Amino acid sequence: MSMIRDLRAAVRPSRPSLRKDTGAYDATRDPSTPSAVVDCAVYRDGRRVETDQQLSPHEAMRQVRRDGGFVWIGLHEPSEAEFSGIAGEFGLHPLAVEDAVQAHQRPKLERYDDSLFTVFKTIHYVEHDELTANSEIVETGEVMCFTGRDFFITVRHGGQGSLRALRHRLQDDPELLAKGPSAVLHSVADHVVDGYVAVADAVQDDIDEVETEVFTPGRGGKVSRGVDSARIYQLKREVLEFKRAVAPLLRPMQLLSERPMRLVDPDIQKYFRDVADHLARVQEQVLGFDELLNSILQANLAQASVAQNEDMRKITSWAAIIAVPTMVCGVYGMNFDYMPETHWKLGYPVIMAITGVICLGIHRTLKRNGWL
Repeated sequence: MSMIRDLRAAVRPSRPSLRKDTGAYDATRDPSTPSAVVDCAVYRDGRRVETDQQLSPHEAMRQVRRDGGFVWIGLHEPSEAEFSGIAGEFGLHPLAVEDAVQAHQRPKLERYDDSLFTVFKTIHYVEHDELTANSEIVETGEVMCFTGRDFFITVRHGGQGSLRALRHRLQDDPELLAKGPSAVLHSVADHVVDGYVAVADAVQDDIDEVETEVFTPGRGGKVSRGVDSARIYQLKREVLEFKRAVAPLLRPMQLLSERPMRLVDPDIQKYFRDVADHLARVQEQVLGFDELLNSILQANLAQASVAQNEDMRKITSWAAIIAVPTMVCGVYGMNFDYMPETHWKLGYPVIMAITGVICLGIHRTLKRNGWL
């Protein structure tokens, strides 16, 4: 079985899971208090070291230093107090620790003496029956990764982007896990980018739906009056949120694939190129979405303007037709004594006939010229 097949099979998108209450890092903590640690395990020779109870990060690291292997710790929205002990145990840089606790970070890769700090934005597509001006299209979360020689720490923020299923799939592939923490970093990166690909396909369907509505001819083959511009603008805002997650991540993936790093196994590094390639294609899609939505919005506004012009032409045409009987009625409503038609038996029907002929002639002329 080739390594690339193993890597791709191990990183399919997983369903989000709830935060699990596990043992705490601080041994003096009240056991009834929930912990930010979702899972903590030691991996040696590509296999999880089974224990009778959940290991604390301190115990896991002690085993690694004594017997070898690496520790993988998963945390969900830890507080500063919960993360400070782990940070001290693993020697994490204070600036990276601050970013991991506070969240809302831009995707990036930072190198410190003994670790790599990577920030990923996770994207989840929000299913909806109908696109409205208030529809939420995508939800974002964050996954921060600390990669060291003998440890891998993930800090997750938000309800999306659970790595539980990813961990289980990796545990079923000892050959891959034997490559160490850098193999887990690649799997997380590939997992996140695969999520981008799925979301991009779903957003494409929403854009196609709006585009079809905008450019579908109206009744009788007339110009469509377009759709609610607020719907297009909302979709554009969600695409912008998507772009903020994708665009900044491309450079870190390129660095991981091109620049030798002592914390990244050479056999794993070349597979970051595959992740960077997929990410580049998603970025091109998202940029295309933005440009396409700009065009759709402009076309929709133009159609609305054309429809308004048609309405004004119709109103003006009918006003011109109504002006003829209005003028005639105005003349004969002035009650002059010397008006021959008022004493002529055929005066009324003749005047009404002439008025009708003139109105009909104006109507046919305007109809022929496309005003009615």
